[in-house]
Amino acid sequence: MKTIVVARIAIAVAVIATSLITQPKPAPQKVAQAVPAIEFPVQMQQNVTAGKTAVGTRVHAKLVIATLVKGKVIPEGAILLGEVTESVAKSATLPSRLGILMDSAQWKNGSAPIKAYLTAWYYPVTMPNPDAMGGPTASTPSGAGASKLTRNRDPSAQPSFDQGPEPLPESNDSGHRVLMKDVESTRSSEGAVTLSSSRSTLKLDKATTYVFAADGLAPAR
Repeated sequence: MKTIVVARIAIAVAVIATSLITQPKPAPQKVAQAVPAIEFPVQMQQNVTAGKTAVGTRVHAKLVIATLVKGKVIPEGAILLGEVTESVAKSATLPSRLGILMDSAQWKNGSAPIKAYLTAWYYPVTMPNPDAMGGPTASTPSGAGASKLTRNRDPSAQPSFDQGPEPLPESNDSGHRVLMKDVESTRSSEGAVTLSSSRSTLKLDKATTYVFAADGLAPAR
């Protein structure tokens, strides 16, 4: 009798283990292109190209607007450090995919751990040149600081991933973020955000101000 009970328990354990192994991993969920709750407007310090820049490549970017995170101000000019989490070039049958996670911020007198993913938002603008403005400008937390952004009339400051013959969104003088054209966002069950484009291979350049979002994306407002 004891042998039968043990055998039944062993069978039950085997069935449970098999079901856990064969259970499919949840598919990434498409997310709305919502305005980030906490945003890090940055300029990349190196070019990144989906399919060419390998997953795991360490990247860094310079923060162009001071950002308040959990009561701590990360100052303008801080360097955000992270790595490429997804990198796939567009093919005839599959879209291009690109994901970047920034995991820390460092500046002259401090550092802070963060968790911020690349989003489909960018600013078609750059910070004013302090010399041209008659001196340095004060840093303010993200949101209010967006008004410091001024139009950059250099066309190379537009997102440089190939978009085909159609133009990118027009630059504006409002200092507001805009969405990359024909780009979607998905979020995995672990919370990682990945951008995708069925039209062309995604590329980031060093002249454009891209937006990374902390702790996911907030509802649109």
